[in-house]
Amino acid sequence: MLKEGMIVGERYEIIGRVGSGGMADVYKARDHKLNRMVAFKVLKAEFSNDTNFVGKFQREAQAAARLSHPNIVNVYDVGEDNGINYIVMELVEGITLKDYITRKGKLSVREATSIAIQVSLGLEAAHNSGIIHRDVKPQNIIISIDGKVKLSDFGIARATSSNTISTNMMGSVHYSSPEQVRGGYSDAKSDIYSLGITMYEMVTGRVPFDGESTVSIAIKHLQEEMEAPTKYAQIPHSLEQIIFKCTQKSVDRRYNTMSEVVDDLKHSLIDPDGDFVRLAPLSSHAQTIMISPEEMEAIREGHTGNVPVVKPESDADYYKRKYEEYEGKEQYPGYDEDDEYEENEDEDEDGVSSKLEKAMTIGGFVIGGIIICILIFFIGKAAGIFNFGGKSTPTPTVTEAPADDEADTVKVPSFLGKTEEEAKAALKKDETPLGIKVTGEESSDKYEKGQIMYQNVPEGSKVAKNSTIEVKVSSGKMAADEVSLPNLVNTDQAEAEKTLHELGVEPKIASERVASDTVEVGKVVSMDPGAGQTVKKGDTVTLTISKGPEKLKVPDVSNEDQETAKKALEDLGLKVTVKEKPSKDVDKGKVVSTDPAAGSSVSSGDTVTMYVSTGADKIKVSDYVGLMADQAQQELEELGFVVKVEMSTVGNGKEGTVLKMNPPGGQELKVGSTITLTVKQGSDSEEKTILTEKSFKLTDPKNDIKYSGGKVKLTVTINDKEETLETLDTISFPHTVEVSNPSKAEKGKITLYEDGNYVTAWEVTFYE
Repeated sequence: MLKEGMIVGERYEIIGRVGSGGMADVYKARDHKLNRMVAFKVLKAEFSNDTNFVGKFQREAQAAARLSHPNIVNVYDVGEDNGINYIVMELVEGITLKDYITRKGKLSVREATSIAIQVSLGLEAAHNSGIIHRDVKPQNIIISIDGKVKLSDFGIARATSSNTISTNMMGSVHYSSPEQVRGGYSDAKSDIYSLGITMYEMVTGRVPFDGESTVSIAIKHLQEEMEAPTKYAQIPHSLEQIIFKCTQKSVDRRYNTMSEVVDDLKHSLIDPDGDFVRLAPLSSHAQTIMISPEEMEAIREGHTGNVPVVKPESDADYYKRKYEEYEGKEQYPGYDEDDEYEENEDEDEDGVSSKLEKAMTIGGFVIGGIIICILIFFIGKAAGIFNFGGKSTPTPTVTEAPADDEADTVKVPSFLGKTEEEAKAALKKDETPLGIKVTGEESSDKYEKGQIMYQNVPEGSKVAKNSTIEVKVSSGKMAADEVSLPNLVNTDQAEAEKTLHELGVEPKIASERVASDTVEVGKVVSMDPGAGQTVKKGDTVTLTISKGPEKLKVPDVSNEDQETAKKALEDLGLKVTVKEKPSKDVDKGKVVSTDPAAGSSVSSGDTVTMYVSTGADKIKVSDYVGLMADQAQQELEELGFVVKVEMSTVGNGKEGTVLKMNPPGGQELKVGSTITLTVKQGSDSEEKTILTEKSFKLTDPKNDIKYSGGKVKLTVTINDKEETLETLDTISFPHTVEVSNPSKAEKGKITLYEDGNYVTAWEVTFYE
């Protein structure tokens, strides 16, 4: 593991670790030669001497370095320094699409389409360069703080000079194409399938195929029809058809190229309800894929490991074995070990069937025998036939005795300073009916090694006779290079890491956060080794961080009356906001839909907006001329209208405002009809007065800023230079800040951090 402040390659200064995979760690680093921050990917030390690993690691860099595109994370450099093999990449600050979906529940149609277009453009560039990604998923798509979308992690990508790639190792099962699941070939159409699954998740907040195991999910990709996304979200017809075409089980029925996907996505923005997506008709070779018994066994064994487990296998051993198994096949596995597969040797159909039949028969006899034995045991126990080891004595527990029950209680003496043997001897001598149990040891400067330094019931307390008192003994004074760990549970992650660093101990953040109803999101749930344990300086302590309460699923309350639906949501611990919405299909007073949609994951205490039908087929539309187009579009779409936006530099008005409506405002229009907004587009020729100081009101109009009440730091970035504006114990919106602009830049960015973690950012302008 690289240390903070280390210089690698005579130019890259390590700032801190930001992630880890199966064979590589990723650090944030500063490139002193070019004075920029970069992502620094380092092959793990255990693989550095393996020429095969080094070769594969370098091939990843070579494949990715061929790609230069605004929607792909760029590779800057690759090298080796004193056995450290590294790849230097563009540092993209932001969040993954997966985290973004989790936060919002689901994305708007326009937002999802925009992201899909950008990802498609990146994949198109990769495919044109002969690179197939093979692991397209929301976890590998990054949304930067300035809104740019970038495709990352070509870790299982492979360059190809042909049209297909034979593969036995695949990406994440939730997003894998049927041909990847079968261990067949992968080409550009496999990426198209994975993109379709990703689009489905963006608009619905869920993946189309899920299950209790990777095997069950894989089978669903092969054999089950995908539920329509409109079951879980209101999306236009054209976008639904695009998703369906991307995710056809037959490669012949998918889009041929990413450019075709991009064209239809752009068309969808213009004509959302158009019927322009063409699906190829089913043919004899395009039916639902059936799995042969041989393939089923291969998939099952590839996921479950149908062999006796001797001992747990480390991550390093796992990946080393995988690479050795596939040596010479030019495979390039990714870093998500849970989602990888391998194809096994075929068996004939009869062999598989007979084995299964035999196993079922034997299993039936075994289970039947176990049940009979259990019945005989309990019958015999009840009759007194079985009495193993004589009369059993339950382990006594420490209980506080009632004050009036003196005969059955005893005072607890002090065991501090005694050894375990001395304490037991004293109890025997005084005929005190108590037991002692040593539960561990800790270092102590007060007590000698072996002496009791702690007892769980204080001296003088009354407990029931025959109770057991738990004690800890001293391990002696700590050595100069040892420290005793404090209790960091319920401590903010940043503060816990700082505390460990100050003690000379290396903090490690567990790869996955865990749900907790008692520990707030972002705080420590547990630590390993635990509080009070003695460790040496330089040792690693693993911190597990809370992701907050367990997620809930929004129930489907559509067509329920308002009060019934509201109560159902509130009973789950959710807050409810009611808004009216015209609907020709839902009776007045009943629920049309919710936001987040039914089936979306939310946390207890989250707000769900419930749209209740007004029953109106027509509604009077306000006049939005002169108002901001974003606000007008949002309100009109919430009312059930389709909004088409046209930009124009002709006309008087502020940039981004509505110049004209068609049909004009003030009329009663049929719900679902199209309203065209002509919006003022700025011109480079316009006179601008650059301000050296300006006041900005920071707002949270959509109530989607994930701020949980911690300490706040506001910064301003002007010409790529970030400075602190103010620090606050807490913040509420709207919040006004004064910003100086000494360089007279046109634009800047204000960023909100909570407890040192990025929350959100606002783009600001300094001209009138």
